Amino acid sequence: MKPRSPLVNRITIVVCAVVLTSIVSMATTLAVSKSIEGNATAINLAGALRMGAFRLLAHVAGPGDSHNTPEGNISSLANDYEASLLDRLITRAIPGSTDHPLATQYRAVKTYWEQTLRPALENHPQGAPVNVEMLAATEDYVSSVNQLVSMLERRTEARIGLLHLIQIISLAFSILIIIALFVDLRNRVLKPLRKLVTIATAVGEQDFSQKANMKGSDELAQLGSAFDQMSSELALTYNELEERARSKTDELEKSHAALQLLHTASRNLFANHDLCSGAVPMLQELEQLLDIGPIRLYLHDKEAAEPVQVVTTASTDRPFYCRDHHCNACLVTPEIYDELPIEDNDGRRLLLPIRTPGKLLGTLEVWYPVETGLSDTARRLLETLSDQLATAIFLERQINEEQQLTLAEERTVIARELHDSLAQSLSYLKMQVARMRRLNIEGDQKNAHEAILDELSTGLNSAYRQLRELLATFRLKLDTPDLLTALRKTIEEFSTRLGKPVGLNYNLPPQALSPNEEIHTLQIVREGLANAVKHADATEVSVDILFESPQVKAKIRDNGKGLPEDGQPVNHYGLIIMQDRARTLGGQVVVQNHESGGVEVILTFVPKSRHLIPTEAPSA
Repeated sequence: MKPRSPLVNRITIVVCAVVLTSIVSMATTLAVSKSIEGNATAINLAGALRMGAFRLLAHVAGPGDSHNTPEGNISSLANDYEASLLDRLITRAIPGSTDHPLATQYRAVKTYWEQTLRPALENHPQGAPVNVEMLAATEDYVSSVNQLVSMLERRTEARIGLLHLIQIISLAFSILIIIALFVDLRNRVLKPLRKLVTIATAVGEQDFSQKANMKGSDELAQLGSAFDQMSSELALTYNELEERARSKTDELEKSHAALQLLHTASRNLFANHDLCSGAVPMLQELEQLLDIGPIRLYLHDKEAAEPVQVVTTASTDRPFYCRDHHCNACLVTPEIYDELPIEDNDGRRLLLPIRTPGKLLGTLEVWYPVETGLSDTARRLLETLSDQLATAIFLERQINEEQQLTLAEERTVIARELHDSLAQSLSYLKMQVARMRRLNIEGDQKNAHEAILDELSTGLNSAYRQLRELLATFRLKLDTPDLLTALRKTIEEFSTRLGKPVGLNYNLPPQALSPNEEIHTLQIVREGLANAVKHADATEVSVDILFESPQVKAKIRDNGKGLPEDGQPVNHYGLIIMQDRARTLGGQVVVQNHESGGVEVILTFVPKSRHLIPTEAPSA
């Protein structure tokens, strides 16, 4: 039997079974013992009836009593004997059922006594010898009484045997119940308890693989299920904690490596003052450490509607701002680029401001995978990186501004010195030439003198004009890094002098030129515009400042009368000055007549800042 009730119910059932067995056993024992109560006395009385019958027979055969008549004596003895036969103790031992053998035998004895033996005894003469018939009748009666006694004895013994059987059955049931209780306790209590203790010990030793797997609906089965659930949850929690600890450890190691990288990169940034060479290798290593990327840096330019990209860690094409076309640090294949977590490839973007107190310099764009996300530690590291970049960019701009300010101050001093010395001397010479013209020189030398004065006047006027252009150029001021504003002011100036607007096409990236390169480029453009306005008789003039990486190309074109055959107008030195400036920039100037008419001045040079990234690794 496999009880499906809870443990308490099973124990209750067992206890009830034991109690019920005891009650039944005691009740049946009591009933059986009650049923055989007085049987021993009845057997004794019934056994005495045998002796009484022979005593009556002996009495009627013996001599008569002088004090009592024979009839009266035998009748009295017969009455006493019948009273013993009908005694309550004997009748109580006889079953009440009429068809019971013992009841039948008792009726036969009583009938034989009443109908045969008693009349024969009462009618027998006193003192007369007992005949054979009387003796046979008495023996038959005694035989019937013996049979009655034997039946009483067997019935009593049967009741005693039944009592023994009941006791044995009760004992057997009790033993079976105790054995069943022991087996049930062992299977349903002891074994589960030992298993639960084993699981608890294993859990204490961080072994969560042990399972109870108990079946049933009792309390221990529920406790086993709770232990299994607890063990599974503890295993999950422990694994999560281990995973979190492992993740935190990995994150701390990455943070440590990233901090070391940021420390090294900050020194590189502040050492060479170049974002590309200082930032790209560091950003690429940071991408590998934090499993992010690509990273792009945008700077804000007041002349541009959108932020200008100045750094990227992954590009399929060479960026326009690339400063060394032998460097492939940021170039990747299209296959690799397509696997990066960008907007079209299941990536998320983090935008971090590059700012100093009170000024936004740019934006750091960081892409990272959607499935892994970006941890708080990585975010803090990137915020630290943005602060370092902001400091480096601010210092670089401050250095450029200081360089331009120093250059402007030097040029202002030179312009003042030229104005105070050479300009006054040229003015004095012009006045002296004017005085000589007022002299009336006559004679054969008049024509020679006039030619000399014309030549002196032309030379002085040309020199004075060149000096004014030089002074105007020296007095130009550039608001770093805004070359475009200075060009626009120059275009407005020469548009007014020409009477028609001068076209301007400008696509030079921010910070492509150094302050010295910007000044020389502006001077060459001014010289080209001055020649077009004064000497070309042009109606249309255009200026193109183009970036054809890695070169910068400045083109001034007009639709005027063009250059003379010798290429250089008499007493004009602007072309020579432009060529000298171009050589200073490390480039060249080409001045030529255009096929459709007019003159085209083309300046091409590679900015020195385009060669800051080393092309070869230093030897160990």
